Amino acid sequence: MGNSQVDLAIVGSGGAAFSAAIHATKLGKSVVMVERSTVGGTCVNTGCVPSKALIAAAEARHGALDADRFPGIAASAGPVDMPGLIAGKQALVEAMRDQKYVDLIASYGWQLLQGEATFAGTREAPVLRVARPDGTTDVVQADHYLVATGSRPWVPPIDGLGPDGAGYLTSTTAMELGEVPESLLVLGGGYVALEQAQLFARLGSKVTMLVRSRLASREEPEASSALMAVFGDEGIRVVRRAAVTAVRRDDATDEIVVTATVSGGAQEFRASKLLVAMGRRPVTEGLSLAAVDVKTGDAGEVVVDDGLASSNPRIWAAGDVTGHREFVYVAAAHGTLVVDNAFAGAGRAVDYRHLPRVTFTSPALGAVGMTEREVVAAGIECECRVLPLEYVPRALVNRDIRGFIKVVADARTGAILGLTAVAKDAGELAAAGVYLLAAGMTVDQVARQWAPYLTMAEGIKIACQSFTTDVSQLSCCAS
Repeated sequence: MGNSQVDLAIVGSGGAAFSAAIHATKLGKSVVMVERSTVGGTCVNTGCVPSKALIAAAEARHGALDADRFPGIAASAGPVDMPGLIAGKQALVEAMRDQKYVDLIASYGWQLLQGEATFAGTREAPVLRVARPDGTTDVVQADHYLVATGSRPWVPPIDGLGPDGAGYLTSTTAMELGEVPESLLVLGGGYVALEQAQLFARLGSKVTMLVRSRLASREEPEASSALMAVFGDEGIRVVRRAAVTAVRRDDATDEIVVTATVSGGAQEFRASKLLVAMGRRPVTEGLSLAAVDVKTGDAGEVVVDDGLASSNPRIWAAGDVTGHREFVYVAAAHGTLVVDNAFAGAGRAVDYRHLPRVTFTSPALGAVGMTEREVVAAGIECECRVLPLEYVPRALVNRDIRGFIKVVADARTGAILGLTAVAKDAGELAAAGVYLLAAGMTVDQVARQWAPYLTMAEGIKIACQSFTTDVSQLSCCAS
């Protein structure tokens, strides 16, 4: 049994964990990181990096099949070599895991313990017990502890979806398939469901989505409508207001059969594979958090205050395990905030007012700030404009006018409160929106600012001009 005393002990090795460890070592603090599985967490191993790599590959194939939108261009695409595609994705994951995670441990000099972490001791004197793969146990005592164990795909309690049921894929296992499914049923309408549905449709699957309300239900309704149209054009069937009641396997055909209530009546849907993408849940089981008086919520999340402190003043949480928005840049920001609050008494609070949100469909969905519904709910008089992409020169040149840019403003002051786009490079538009909102800019100020011609970002300026001008009557580059 080994014993160590450090300033900071971290459970987990993803974005929040590494951000905290790097910041703490820069402040001269000693750090121990505990990981029971693969270093790097969700983003690099099973989330952002592999999914976006496959999405980019699928978009390249789709571009070849859709090349006739450009006069004079002809292209074709054959069947997908799925093992080759997955191998390429895995090589990228391993390279980035080494460069952005594993190699940094040696560079900064903290200690990594491989094993299962469990809290023990008391509220006043918590410790971490780390059960190592070789059967030994380490005991880590720290001034402060950080729980950064992330989240995993959640499977709802639906008849037939248990471990002995019909069989299903998650966003993790779907990216390890050895062949493209002939057909695919996707349960869910959030960002993971949207990305995976379009990914597999573009690789050659016949995809049907079963959605409880609408696509991207947390974003503007115009985004849902635009993506419904895009998916329809690409042959993806979207069934709305579908409540799944049972899942089974047809032994005669080896198909997955999903029964759902749609508009009051029961319907059956069949496919060769089923992907469950109905959200994620924090990973806290097995940590014995209650033993050291750390409260958890109904979904297992560590309950934290605005400064990410748990109910135990020496134990903090960061990233997906808090139940906050599941973005790796949120986790990274959490990690540095915890270190500042724990060791410098900074009293910093998490502020999501200008948090950008991106769904990597094609065209993408990007948003920042408040939606129109949120502005109205806050009692603010709202003025909005929705600019179809047919008024954005870059979209015309791309020969792809699917989508829009929406600006939500305070009707009294003109201050921009939110921006949403469905467009190529909508993530970049959301990033630009972060700076507009942080600067407190008004619609009139943005309408009068410089904007480079033939960029998608110019669409933000045009959308702001539309508050006072009929943009259909503007010349190119008109100010």
